[in-house]
Amino acid sequence: MGEASDAASAPSGDAPAIFRALFANYPDALIVADARGTIVLANPAAARLLRYRADALVGLHVEALVPDAIRPRHATYREAYARDPRPRPMGAQRLAARRGDGTEVEVEIALSPLHGEGRTLVVAAIRDISEYMRIQQAVRRSRYSEFVAQLGRAAVDARDPQVLFERLPALVADALHVDVVRVFLLEPNRLEFRVAAGVGAVPGEAVGARVPNRPETPAGFVIQHGQPVIVENYATERRFAVPQAYLDLGLTSAMAVPLSDRGRPIGALSVRSRQAKHFGPDEQRFLESLANLLAASVQRADTEEALNHAQRLESVGQLTGGIAHDFNNLLTVIQGNLQMLQELPRLAGDEQGQQLVSAAARAARRGAELTGKLLAFSRRQVLQPSPVDIGQLCHSLADMLRRTLDQRIVIGVETAERCPPVLADIGQLESALLNIAINARDAMPDGGTLRFTARAGTEPAPAVRGGLRGGPPAEAYVAIAVSDSGSGMSDEVRERAFEPFFTTKPSGRGTGLGLSTVYGFVKQSNGAITIDSALGIGTTVTLYLPIVRQPAVGRAGDDAADGGAALAGLRMLMVEDEPSVAAVAQGFLERARCRVTGVANGEQALRLLESDAGFDLLLSDVGLGAGISGTALAQAAQRLRPAMPVLLMSGYATDWPGASAAAPSWQLLRKPFTREQLLAAIARATAR
Repeated sequence: MGEASDAASAPSGDAPAIFRALFANYPDALIVADARGTIVLANPAAARLLRYRADALVGLHVEALVPDAIRPRHATYREAYARDPRPRPMGAQRLAARRGDGTEVEVEIALSPLHGEGRTLVVAAIRDISEYMRIQQAVRRSRYSEFVAQLGRAAVDARDPQVLFERLPALVADALHVDVVRVFLLEPNRLEFRVAAGVGAVPGEAVGARVPNRPETPAGFVIQHGQPVIVENYATERRFAVPQAYLDLGLTSAMAVPLSDRGRPIGALSVRSRQAKHFGPDEQRFLESLANLLAASVQRADTEEALNHAQRLESVGQLTGGIAHDFNNLLTVIQGNLQMLQELPRLAGDEQGQQLVSAAARAARRGAELTGKLLAFSRRQVLQPSPVDIGQLCHSLADMLRRTLDQRIVIGVETAERCPPVLADIGQLESALLNIAINARDAMPDGGTLRFTARAGTEPAPAVRGGLRGGPPAEAYVAIAVSDSGSGMSDEVRERAFEPFFTTKPSGRGTGLGLSTVYGFVKQSNGAITIDSALGIGTTVTLYLPIVRQPAVGRAGDDAADGGAALAGLRMLMVEDEPSVAAVAQGFLERARCRVTGVANGEQALRLLESDAGFDLLLSDVGLGAGISGTALAQAAQRLRPAMPVLLMSGYATDWPGASAAAPSWQLLRKPFTREQLLAAIARATAR
């Protein structure tokens, strides 16, 4: 205390020495400049910070310490300060100072005017804050990382992306200290966004609202450019139209990043502030990390949804395939007995009896067509793939539809030049496209537009939300799209569109097997199918079919009757576990004067083959109930009798149980069959 009192009461003659000592030893850089901006005094800390010799600073103009980029603005500010000098505390403004070696350093500056001896000087205290800024940046990055980790944990735990939608806006607002956060998701029609989540009230952007996707809108601009967009001041923004609501709310600055699913934009994440915010690289990376998490969660949910739907369809396909197999056995009996009944001498002159039998036969054929559609859905129908010119097929189909559909429906075709041919069954493909076109017609009762487009591609088929059915082709493909401007589908209808027997048409106007048949055909053709639809806008159904890689090889055993060879006296072993089907087949064969030995299972057949070498043909059903299957029986028979032909029967037609083990020489006959088809198949098998 005594020393302090002595210093305070020191003679005034010692004051200059004290002030010089303080000036020289002050830890912050100190420079004194005159009214013209010329430095008249600098302390050692200033020389060290600014990397000048102390004597080199004296006489230097302060503008030499200002980076070129901000020098004009600094000169204006200095002139204004000279007209009204007043103390300005440290921290009021951050600047960059230019050093003597050309490098720059971030600093804070305090200004104090000195009046005396007829002139005004300005003392500038300069403090190096670069280390502080680095620490602050590290803290900020750590904080951002923690926020990303929080959302990441939520993304792992939650199966529903809605959980992230609910948590993300508040988290982002807290992290970036912004007033408005919005998550925009593109609707399937890609013409508008749905506001999926957000904080901060903005007219027209309530959660659940739709906003247009146009390049001149804020969200549309982000989608169009596919990269982050930073707005320094909405009042001077010219790249897109700023909604008046933003300006009315006093929003000033903003940043937005796109949401992408496998390179395809699906939405945008936007933040806005009433303050002039500096959104730097750290803020951009933070927002992009959150956007990636959100997009990954949406992608996972869509993939799981598509997988679950595909699994449900696969289960239904297995069920319908089994039903169709059993029904084909029944139809074989019905058709076979009707054919034999029609040929009875007592009915030859009975016109009414013939009419009744013919009507029953037509109904049986319609039943066979129905099971064919079920088999198409379960991917078990017979296909004969060959190269198909898509352009020619679409133009031909469009010409036919112009003559048959409502004249108010405008039909167009757009196929890419040199579109490669696809490998598909042309009849089934034409039927599939016709099915889709008929559905489109029904969705446009007052007319509209129907368009066929085709293009080649090699990238993965796009995953349409709720619409992808079947994995996209792994190699090159042609995308064939059928688009209409009709009433569209709701999300619930779109989800069930491929299910068999599901229809929105009035009773009696549809079986509900149209799109399910298309689905089965496309899957069996190693392709995929998507539906993109929105109520009131229209529907696009896209088929992805593989391009031709090598000539297609068909499988023998179709329905065509080849005419029959002379089968009289042919001795065959017939194995069929359905007695009524066996009776029909045996009746057909005996009329052809074949000698038939019939058994009901594979075990009995093997015993006969081991003891009797006189059979000319093995005719067996594929599904023989418990015990040896028809395929296993055929393998055993060929080991015992390598030269004996094999003809298999199946209600599955193709992809039947054990088909992968079938020998190339085996023939396959689809149920239900007529007598002519049975005899033609036997003729082909024995001729081989």
